[in-house]
Amino acid sequence: MVCLGNICRSPLAEGIAQNLIHHKKLDWIVDSAGTTGWHEGSSPDKRSIAVAKDHDIDISGLRARQIRQAELPDWDLIVAMDAQNYQDIRRLDPEVTGTRLHMMMNFLYPGQNRPVPDPYYGSKKDFEEVYTMLYQACEAMLEELTSAR
Repeated sequence: MVCLGNICRSPLAEGIAQNLIHHKKLDWIVDSAGTTGWHEGSSPDKRSIAVAKDHDIDISGLRARQIRQAELPDWDLIVAMDAQNYQDIRRLDPEVTGTRLHMMMNFLYPGQNRPVPDPYYGSKKDFEEVYTMLYQACEAMLEELTSAR
């Protein structure tokens, strides 16, 4: 799960996906990162932590990090939160395409490339809306991935 700073959207997506994976009893690893290192080592935004906690998901132990080119081949799936994140990942490794690199909302709205809006400058309500979007997209993603097995 990749966003810009790895403190709002991607840690929330990581927590949601990990929670769903746990409930489905799948043995999958989920991680998140940012395309920048602005917040490296920081906890997720307090509003992301609060919204996750409201849904019985604890992301408070996560720490922001920047995605690195060297790790891209290790991931079966790389999920970008918006078009800029997608392009930044492609710049890191032009070989990462189609089957491994996806826009998050395309799992719900195939081919539409809708962004997950960055709630950083918004209110807790904006974070709740992002949570709902991510939850629905993560459910659709897991459905797609498990039916493809």
